[in-house]
Amino acid sequence: MLRNNKGFTLIELMIVVAIIGILAAIAIPNFLAMQMRSKRAEIPSNLDALRTAEKAYHAEWDSFTSAIATPATAPNRTQINFSGGGFTAFQNLGWVADGKVRGQYTVVAVAGSSSQTDDFTATGVADVDGDSTNSQYECNRAEKASMLSSNNIY
Repeated sequence: MLRNNKGFTLIELMIVVAIIGILAAIAIPNFLAMQMRSKRAEIPSNLDALRTAEKAYHAEWDSFTSAIATPATAPNRTQINFSGGGFTAFQNLGWVADGKVRGQYTVVAVAGSSSQTDDFTATGVADVDGDSTNSQYECNRAEKASMLSSNNIY
């Protein structure tokens, strides 16, 4: 009498489960880091838009303008509405973030030799992983947003 020998042995199934576990252990940390980088990517894109608004403001008024930290409290893991702080100054500038943000934005106009301002520094900070260490970006009239903190700070 011959038996039907179709199927996998328990050892073969355990080896497959172990391989899947090893692959997951490698992939999950990389996935989490990529997720944090994508959340942090809001900051340089908003700063570049803010830089464009400052240049347009300068073209019209021959001066740059300042805006205090907005939102008033720096967001952490959760997004908060772009309001409070220097919201009105950002509206006057012609740039307001749509809806909720993960970063806090500040613009400081830098005085030149005359009574007009010749430059500005815009800063964006965020703490998307909630560890109380902020990632920080900065831009000015001449340069697009660049990261001031190290790349592994989210």
